[in-house]
Amino acid sequence: MIGLYESQRSMRNMRKIAMQRGVVAILDVGSSKIAALVLRFDGSAKVGDDGDIGTLAGQSGFRVIGAATTRSRGVHFGEITAMQETERAIRTALQAAQKMAGIRVDHVIACFAGAEPRSYGLDAQTQLDGHVVTEDDVARVMSQCDVPDYGGGREVLHAQPVNFALDHRSGLSDPRGQLGNELSVDMHMLTVDAAAVHHVAHCIKRCDLELAGIASSAYVSGMSTLVEDEQELGSACIDMGGGATSISIFIKKHMIFADSVRMGGDHVTSDISLGLQVPTANAERIKTFYGGVHATGMDDREMIEIGGDTGDYEHDRRTASRAELIGIMRPRVEEILEEVRARLDAAGFDHLPSQQIVLTGGGSQIPGLDGLASKILGHQVRLGRPLRVHGLPQAATGPSFASAVGLSLLAAHPQDEWWDFDIPADRYPARSLRRAVKWFRDNW
Repeated sequence: MIGLYESQRSMRNMRKIAMQRGVVAILDVGSSKIAALVLRFDGSAKVGDDGDIGTLAGQSGFRVIGAATTRSRGVHFGEITAMQETERAIRTALQAAQKMAGIRVDHVIACFAGAEPRSYGLDAQTQLDGHVVTEDDVARVMSQCDVPDYGGGREVLHAQPVNFALDHRSGLSDPRGQLGNELSVDMHMLTVDAAAVHHVAHCIKRCDLELAGIASSAYVSGMSTLVEDEQELGSACIDMGGGATSISIFIKKHMIFADSVRMGGDHVTSDISLGLQVPTANAERIKTFYGGVHATGMDDREMIEIGGDTGDYEHDRRTASRAELIGIMRPRVEEILEEVRARLDAAGFDHLPSQQIVLTGGGSQIPGLDGLASKILGHQVRLGRPLRVHGLPQAATGPSFASAVGLSLLAAHPQDEWWDFDIPADRYPARSLRRAVKWFRDNW
């Protein structure tokens, strides 16, 4: 459990420094694009300032003053595979966002998808002898959670208390200041492949920036696209990115499960590229303008110019029917949704009160996807766009920016995590403590 403990505490301190300076960069490292936002925290965004502000965004106390995206390079399945290429892409996006903002940024908060996330539910109890619950009591009960052996090469990315109970009163979000005899906690712990975290941290360090926080895309996408009732009553967010599809389940405003499917919109594009024998860039254009998952009689007659620049006149003048294109796209989309359904079933999603599913991410923009998803997943499905936040350019308000906007909201209102409390160091196994301290020294 100590894997990221010290570095996460260090990042929290960095975030506080960034907040004091009033400016921080947000970085979404994706497989198809890298998005950067520059936020200014000056309390200027007040409710009612601007008719265009969404409910939560108006209370967030920050304004987007710079935004930029660049084509992602060196990232596959949401994980960095070519460090130098990714570093260049991160630099490009951050420099463009800083130029638009007209300000230099030293601190960055990042999120990424993939990395084989695994969720664990932990719980513990401690006796209070009738006194008022203090911060130390909360730290003590959290330290008594029995952390499973989550294997080598893994790091804890999130460890959040999702529910407290005092005697027999459950559903408390914060027990501090209340009286009771027994304090219980339920926690959600998310571990990811350690190499993925280290690679993101290393790329940001190479760009001469301080990492002030790191989060799972699945988590932040849910924060920005699920409305308050959905977060409260139990809903799932499915973020279809380019290289990975992230799944998160929320209840009582906390994430209780996250997973990832190593397929996304890029796989649909490569199927079109192979099926129609066109370059990837052409396949992406065809998917964007003509794609879909439901074929009608009209689609047999609608012909698409495939195009090409091979110099072979016959080859470059080919056409295909839209029905043919849908026939290529649908099997892959169905495969992704079947995988998502298997993950939701394994998580026990059917037992939640609401069972609303929200689809977001760049891959969710395929026409008819919500209807197909509803059929395959067996629940109500709606398409989700991120909350509108102050100063966000119109071009950055689409579903493909769900992670970046969610990360902005998390930067403004971080939820309590294990490392925000002073948990006794003797609660951690010495071997992993030594490993973490060494990793922390090497990377920070």
